[in-house]
Amino acid sequence: MRKDVRILLVGEPKVGKTSLIMSLVSEEFPDEVPLRAEEITIPADVTPERVPTHIVDYSEAEQSEDQLYQEISKANVICIVYSVNNKKSIEKVTSHWIPLINDRTDKDSRVPLILVGNKSDLVEHSSMETILPIMNQYQDIETCVECSAKNLKNISELFYYAQKAVLHPTGPLYCPEEKEMKPSCIKALTRIFKVSDLDNDGILNDNELNFFQRTCFNTPLAPQALEDVKNVVRRNMTDGVNDNGLTLKGFLFLHTLFIQRGRHETTWTVLRRFGYDDDLELTQEYLFPMLKVPPDCTTELNHNAYLFLQSVFDKHDKDRDCALSPEEVKDLFKVFPHMPWGHDVNNTVCTNDEGWITYQGYLSQWTLTTYLDVQRSLEYLGYLGYSIIYEQESQAAAITVTRNKRIDLQKKQTQRSVFRCNILGARGSGKSGFLQAFLGRNLQWHRRIKEDHKSFYAISTTYVYGQEKYLLLHEVMPDFDFLSDSDLACDVVCLVYDVNDPRSFEYCAKVYKQYFMDSKTPCMMISAKSDLHEVRQHYHLAPLAFCHKHKLHPPQPFTCNTADAPGKDIYTKLTTMAMYPHARLRCMCTCNRCTYCLSQSLLKSELLHSIKAHLRRVVFNSSTPPTSLLSSLTRGCSLTKLRELAPRLLARLRGWVEGVGSYLLAEEDDLGLSHQVTAISHVEESIYMEASAKPPQPLPHRHMAQADVKNSTFWLRASVGATVCAVLGFAMYRALLKQR
Repeated sequence: MRKDVRILLVGEPKVGKTSLIMSLVSEEFPDEVPLRAEEITIPADVTPERVPTHIVDYSEAEQSEDQLYQEISKANVICIVYSVNNKKSIEKVTSHWIPLINDRTDKDSRVPLILVGNKSDLVEHSSMETILPIMNQYQDIETCVECSAKNLKNISELFYYAQKAVLHPTGPLYCPEEKEMKPSCIKALTRIFKVSDLDNDGILNDNELNFFQRTCFNTPLAPQALEDVKNVVRRNMTDGVNDNGLTLKGFLFLHTLFIQRGRHETTWTVLRRFGYDDDLELTQEYLFPMLKVPPDCTTELNHNAYLFLQSVFDKHDKDRDCALSPEEVKDLFKVFPHMPWGHDVNNTVCTNDEGWITYQGYLSQWTLTTYLDVQRSLEYLGYLGYSIIYEQESQAAAITVTRNKRIDLQKKQTQRSVFRCNILGARGSGKSGFLQAFLGRNLQWHRRIKEDHKSFYAISTTYVYGQEKYLLLHEVMPDFDFLSDSDLACDVVCLVYDVNDPRSFEYCAKVYKQYFMDSKTPCMMISAKSDLHEVRQHYHLAPLAFCHKHKLHPPQPFTCNTADAPGKDIYTKLTTMAMYPHARLRCMCTCNRCTYCLSQSLLKSELLHSIKAHLRRVVFNSSTPPTSLLSSLTRGCSLTKLRELAPRLLARLRGWVEGVGSYLLAEEDDLGLSHQVTAISHVEESIYMEASAKPPQPLPHRHMAQADVKNSTFWLRASVGATVCAVLGFAMYRALLKQR
């Protein structure tokens, strides 16, 4: 809506232009009328529309034609004044003034015209019969008002209609010749109907109508008023009301009726509330609200935004299969001026077996858009009506701007939910397959993707310590000399090489040394196509030796050439590295031979449960449990007496410890420690966050030797035994302290 209105009065001399202005200001007919009135400004609090209004008079005796042309170019609405008792002034309307104004204005931005018949107090008849043919001939004429400056008849109405012609123009809404709304108006109102149809059943029920009424006019409709509205539609249309709800046809009919009855301000109020300007285009302020994103900060959707997007998904998932078919996707984006998602989206997010975007994939795509281009995300949320449905000031309320990454590093924790991983590697190294494997697709699926449907992004969710996070993978084009800042800006780097290509690793090594060796961005080396024969790389260091030299984790084997969906463990590791960039993973080996693998296997083995059961059986189910023994021995004893009883206590405890120790160290027992550890095949992919104090030494082999395995097993047994002794010692200490 305009911030002010400029009204220009033109017409033949002596028709009463100046008198009209003077009568409006003084509310009485002036005794002496000057040749021309000075420009006056009516304050906003006086006008009905709360908009400042400037009224400009034109006098042929005091102003030149050039001055007239300047005023015409500045005017928002022009009132052509004629005298109802002077036929010559009426003829001049069509022969002089309308052609003059049209010549001085652009055809696409014509100024609305108001015909003003002054001096109606001097005649008893109306001039409307003469004026109606003129109004039908010229579409720019908004209305005609007969008034009298002498007796103040219709003076306020005249300037109200002039102001209304600017703020609520009929031209963009309605075509008088065809007596129907224009296509642009129908398109805008159709979008408003679909946004207000919260359950997407094609009908506005009473709750939705009340929500619409409250949104646009800040007041609900009474039940009787709702019935009156529907009865008006029923009397004029057969399919305007269905199941006691208003259909799209009935909704459009109501607005056509408003416009035909001169109440087009009602339609304009609705249009402007939903973000439309005078040209029936969504305003830039509505689509792109102000949002400041400082450097090193990212943008994410907040909880309310995800709830809104979930409601939109449920609204259009008509078959309730938790996936959007192509028809459902088209229906969802009918409120958009264009289709926002291309064919590459299906290869960017998770889909079902039919290739339809799942609920998780739908949210992932919105998360991707918000992370990469927050302005586009704001635009899309505007089309869907987020700020209207959730009664927010703008779509910016749906966005969370994360804090600076440097602060995350200082505090050693992050509140972010989306992490970016850039994938670098030579051509043909398997980067695209690595992206598609993240979406649960194997090599056979990847080969069926059309060239123009390929995507350089993949996004899905991973779980790190029970927290759901989004991992965004971006395949960077292999151009070593021209890596841009966006190619380097990420939370974790993944360097991919082909184990079957002897020249593949050299690219990864050079990229790491050139761009990431001195950075704080964590890196992971991926040995892709691990199902193929591994050849010697044409680089002076083997991949494993290179990783040890630069304190990187060993290369992680990966292949997407599987019958089922590839595993996602490696993506969980990447997300964990991105979440904790300040820490280093001590070991990411999955060999089931080193100390780390043995320890992690123990955590998930049945041995741990067996130890607990044996402890309970030996300690608590014996004839004299330790707690009972301690209580009976120390009841009523002094400190000197307790010191004398200490050897007896230690002797009894030594027997229990030996019983548990013999169980742990039994090599021939099927539940023995070494048997249990080596039998475990699945390794818990948790991490140790402490950095290693000593730099890793290059190893001649990929896995530990058998002697190291036995040594690791021994120390693992010793650690468990020491823990048991500590627990029992603490129990004795507590019992003694309590008695004392």
